[in-house]
Amino acid sequence: MNYNWNWMVFWEASPDGSGTYLYTLIRGVYWTLGASAAAWVIALIFGIAVGVLRTSRIKWVERLCAAYVELFRNIPLLVQIFLWYFVMPEIVPAALGDMIKSADPTWSTFWTAVIALGLFTSARIAEQIRAGIESLPRGQEMAATALGLTRPQTYRHVLLPMTARIIMPPLASEALNLIKNSSVAFTIGLLELTGAARAMQEFTFQIFESFAAATVLYVIINILVVAGMRHIEKRMQVPGYLGAAR
Repeated sequence: MNYNWNWMVFWEASPDGSGTYLYTLIRGVYWTLGASAAAWVIALIFGIAVGVLRTSRIKWVERLCAAYVELFRNIPLLVQIFLWYFVMPEIVPAALGDMIKSADPTWSTFWTAVIALGLFTSARIAEQIRAGIESLPRGQEMAATALGLTRPQTYRHVLLPMTARIIMPPLASEALNLIKNSSVAFTIGLLELTGAARAMQEFTFQIFESFAAATVLYVIINILVVAGMRHIEKRMQVPGYLGAAR
């Protein structure tokens, strides 16, 4: 069986009338970046909050946050996104469910993907925050207390800034994972980069060209993210506390 290579397929008009197949892929990049950025905000907000509360020394709060982490970390992301998209509208109040189901399908799938990705990633970030706080020398918290700082002030001015410096490398990995995990959103109809490549492949039967282009675009995006996170890590470095940033 001979495969008919056609690298000019990217300049052919797509059947949806929106432009060329290259434009379809670029539009998929926009949806990927948009969903990943919005989910990253949710992941940081919930991850930091849950991670801090897991070190609160209030037993019931710690157990509740531990249950949150185990719930979102142990259910596969694909199952979670299906639950949010197909099940949640059926179990919320009827008015809210009808509003969700009647919304613009593009934005409905987008926000579903954002919520699912954000909460899934937040559980992983929460564990990194918890581990980072617990890895700090006990003397830092004691010194903050001796200076008259309240516990919230100690977290804000001492523990969390130092924790952020420690966990920056794994946070970079989570950012990369989030971008790659956004590919599951095509299963509910969001034409992000993987979905756009899949649509192009189905219309043109140029499988290798479609997914080769998607691969290159993912690599470029992730290289830029790595470079940005390394720059942030270097700028946040505390001289003499951790090894010099490379």
